[in-house]
Amino acid sequence: MIDHKLVLGYIGNGKSANRYHIPFVLQRPDRFLIKKIFDIHVSHDLWSAIDGVEYCEDVEALLHDPQIDMIVICTTHHFHYQYAKMVLEAGKHCLVEKPFMENSQQAKEIFTLANQKGLYCSAYQNRRYDSDFLTVQKVIESGKLGDLLELEMHFDYFRPEVPENVHQFDPAMSYLYGHGCHTLDQVISYFGKPDYIHYDVRQLLGEGRMNDYFDLDLYYGILKISVKSSYFRIKERPSFIVYGKKGMFIKQTKDRQEEHLKLFYMPDHPDFGKDTPAHFGVLTYIDDQGQYHEEKVPSVDGDYGRVYDGIYDCIVHHQPQIITHDQTLMQMEIIEIGVKELK
Repeated sequence: MIDHKLVLGYIGNGKSANRYHIPFVLQRPDRFLIKKIFDIHVSHDLWSAIDGVEYCEDVEALLHDPQIDMIVICTTHHFHYQYAKMVLEAGKHCLVEKPFMENSQQAKEIFTLANQKGLYCSAYQNRRYDSDFLTVQKVIESGKLGDLLELEMHFDYFRPEVPENVHQFDPAMSYLYGHGCHTLDQVISYFGKPDYIHYDVRQLLGEGRMNDYFDLDLYYGILKISVKSSYFRIKERPSFIVYGKKGMFIKQTKDRQEEHLKLFYMPDHPDFGKDTPAHFGVLTYIDDQGQYHEEKVPSVDGDYGRVYDGIYDCIVHHQPQIITHDQTLMQMEIIEIGVKELK
């Protein structure tokens, strides 16, 4: 550490690093210092160079830098296992973009190695800190819905060109791997291990094509949580619908952090990622006196950088790891089961 700051290196200099990681780290200058970024071919035609950061085309420069505490892997998923193993064997803490690994066996090997070395290692599950998901938690914890009965989570796109341009099936390139890892992690992080799961995972364009649809029902006693996504939704379904014995809550729109990041509107703006009243969800319920209520619920602010806050507290202050190995393994095993019958 330098001046009580964790010193970071990044493997990969594309949109993952520059859009979803670095802007939030730069908001935490008292906790983190970015020293080096490695890429096979360093260029700054899309992502500007960051002042004070050394860019290099030799990964060994990161692995053998004694000042670097943690290396963040922001490559395509096919390289995650290879780089994570190199990082941990070099004695560095490790954060890996999603999907964490290509399969649960790789994940088990990496977590075993991290434990043997006494190092931090986790997936970058930034969607735990989506505004819509945090707002749903606030509503549930208010008690106004009563006992929970059903929760629907949708992650929809109208991007038919994505599956239409894929002409072979690769489990690690499936929609369930690429996007189900977000919503499943949200469910697992808040509700824990389900009693059982019903799977409906499809290739809408036929066998030998990309998995482009999934609908998983996770059961927790009487509560059913449905995780649904498709590339063929010309109008998105609500991000969340929650039903309880006394009411319901609908959050139509998703967290806005990604929307702003894609516009290069970064977290240094005071209104970054924030919902306006037009985005607020609607809570409808009957109170204990039998009175009907319908009201808008101000959204909780999201912040992807809270992943890094948790890492700092774990490594520096020895707090429990928030994104646990068991949670990531559970999520990966669910995804593997979901795609195992596809060809």
